[in-house]
Amino acid sequence: MPRYRPELSSTSAPLTHEVSALDERGRPSTIAIPAERPLTVYVDKREIVTLMTLGGAPEALTLGYLRNQRLVRAIEDIVSIQVDWAVDAVAVSTRNGIADVEERTAKKVVTTGCGQGSVFGGLMDEVDQIALPHDARLAQSVVYRIVETIRTQQSIYKQAGSVHGCALFSSDGTLLYFVEDVGRHNAVDAIAGLMWLDGMSGGDKVFYTTGRLTSEMVIKGAQMGIPFLLSRSGTTQMGHMVAEKVGMSLLARCSGKHFLLLAGHERLVFEPELLEPLNAPIHAPRMA
Repeated sequence: MPRYRPELSSTSAPLTHEVSALDERGRPSTIAIPAERPLTVYVDKREIVTLMTLGGAPEALTLGYLRNQRLVRAIEDIVSIQVDWAVDAVAVSTRNGIADVEERTAKKVVTTGCGQGSVFGGLMDEVDQIALPHDARLAQSVVYRIVETIRTQQSIYKQAGSVHGCALFSSDGTLLYFVEDVGRHNAVDAIAGLMWLDGMSGGDKVFYTTGRLTSEMVIKGAQMGIPFLLSRSGTTQMGHMVAEKVGMSLLARCSGKHFLLLAGHERLVFEPELLEPLNAPIHAPRMA
């Protein structure tokens, strides 16, 4: 039986915009900067939130946002998602509406995500009910493969800067999704939406973000069922606390062959043979 998918528009917007600039010597040039546009989400004609986004995957972003905010429990509850950039809005139609929507959206926590992410309801709601797989394992060599894949990935960041990227990998380091947006919370929501559309589970997946590992990022990763969260940046105290609470493996400062494993130590398979011995001699370069 084919998997259910709601009716979706397909309205990716231009991701960059060209502007004129003068350098430190007064020389003119034309550079690309990331696009940024508002997207107001309406669910059954009720305004829920306005997201600031690149607009590269607005349908997936909307779906993942509703999923990670716990406003919609099953993808089958959504009939359609239609984006209209003429009015900077997306209309979501559901089968039976969102129960207690006014009460559930009344309390909003502004998070530390760039672009001011927000989470409806108590930030720690339902965290105690999340159970990540204890038997998932990640090899050190796969961590290095992921870091190298991100380093060589073609991206808006390399072209124009000022964006965050998130990626989903298989347990062997194969890249499954890569999404960039003006805020990492948007990028993770878009990946959550893509996973939902494709019926993909998170128990054997690895999530990578270029941004810091905040409590919001850890909670969203846990809600997606992903046991491994990697970043080239650091973590916050609350991000670390939540990771330990849900049993997530947290790897920060991933660059080259360096990383810091901060939580979930039992899941990482160390491979010391991949590294130079600490007491390895330093060879001076030969003189011509």
